[in-house]
Amino acid sequence: MSTYILRRLLLMIPTLFGITLVVFVVMAASPGGISAQTLIEGQGLEPEARKALEDYYNRLYGLDDPAPLQFLRWLNNVSPVGFEFDAEGGVAGFGLKGSDLGTSFRYGRPVTDLLAERIPITLLLNALTVPLIYVIAIAVGVRAATQRGKSFDVGSSVTLLTLWSIPTMLAGVLMIGFFASDQHWHWFPTAGLNRRAALDMPFLPHWESLGDVLLLFVLAVLGTTAFLLAAVRLPARYRALLMLVVGVAAGIGMAQAHTESPWALYLLLPLLLGATAAAVGYMQYAGMRVVAMGSVGLLIGIALAIRLGSGGFVPGFLLDRLWHLVLPVVCLAYGSFAFLAKLTRTAVLENLLADYARTARAKGVPESQVLWRHVFRNSLLPLITVFASLLPGLLAGSVIVEQIFSIDGMGKLAVEAVKTRDRELVLSITLISGLLTLLGYLIADLLYAVADPRVSYD
Repeated sequence: MSTYILRRLLLMIPTLFGITLVVFVVMAASPGGISAQTLIEGQGLEPEARKALEDYYNRLYGLDDPAPLQFLRWLNNVSPVGFEFDAEGGVAGFGLKGSDLGTSFRYGRPVTDLLAERIPITLLLNALTVPLIYVIAIAVGVRAATQRGKSFDVGSSVTLLTLWSIPTMLAGVLMIGFFASDQHWHWFPTAGLNRRAALDMPFLPHWESLGDVLLLFVLAVLGTTAFLLAAVRLPARYRALLMLVVGVAAGIGMAQAHTESPWALYLLLPLLLGATAAAVGYMQYAGMRVVAMGSVGLLIGIALAIRLGSGGFVPGFLLDRLWHLVLPVVCLAYGSFAFLAKLTRTAVLENLLADYARTARAKGVPESQVLWRHVFRNSLLPLITVFASLLPGLLAGSVIVEQIFSIDGMGKLAVEAVKTRDRELVLSITLISGLLTLLGYLIADLLYAVADPRVSYD
């Protein structure tokens, strides 16, 4: 195993070299190439000022050198082993040295500082999205596979296909238009990660009155407990009736909260939300039903506490940040969730019909053990393959989502770097993304051996 890991790590070096070389060649071969003229194009400078600025960029970044020399210089700068130069440009020695990602053409700042600012934002966005995707997708996919051909399988398949068919750009625009616009429901912010006022707030949310805190705690516990008990003990028709009432009430509340409140909303929203809530209450999948109804009870309790409180609530920096991330996380999660749920269903269904599963049932093994101890473990291989792409995704983020919601993450930085032909920034992002991709594939190969004893690298 150690020999295999070492061999894979050593193979990363020529692979990363090839990836960065291809990207550099594409940039250099594009119209205009990588030159000082492209950096100052469109600035409307006088000829003298234009010539002086071109000389400055050429002297600072060596843009007038041949393209192979530019790439070799960048490669020497980022490599921990290479040539060192003195102040006059002469070779001072060869050996171990520090890596330098260079200075951005556009921002005039070290690339390392730019990455240090943008990476935490993208990591936060994905840290909220990835667990949500996997938890919901695995639950829905496993249940759909065990209920093949039944109402849950058919309904979830139609819903997942619908979600998968909606482009992310369209979904983001619709979310902003309906839930962050003054013309409809202005419940969420349109862009950014925080309000300016949130920077002066304390980190955690709090109430000015201790009585409001106790009221929140009591109502949240009572609401959650009541709906959890209803989800577990009530018959299906009573659960559906309870959730129908909650959905109709929520629909009426949404219609009243609309800026114009047309009569059609008072008809469509209660019907739509009521039918959806009733379907959740009638659901036979106990795990998803309990989680959904418990969440509804918690939200009702929190809403009542805020409504009945004295009004001295301060959301704090943390809650304001999370409130800004609601729409981006939903927009980023729904497509991946639909794809992964269908993938899980296919993998689990294939293994449920395998010979070893039938043999385990014939020996008297309970169905739950057959599913989770045998079938699900053998169904992990496709999920591990998808997981291998998560590491580069954590860095690259979502270009579309970050552009729509004006989030200054890695995806938006990459687009800006390509638009301005920022050589140092594009090559650095390519290098780091390639490294994370290769590490993701290595981790996936190791997880294959953990999930499937038949896979061995010895």
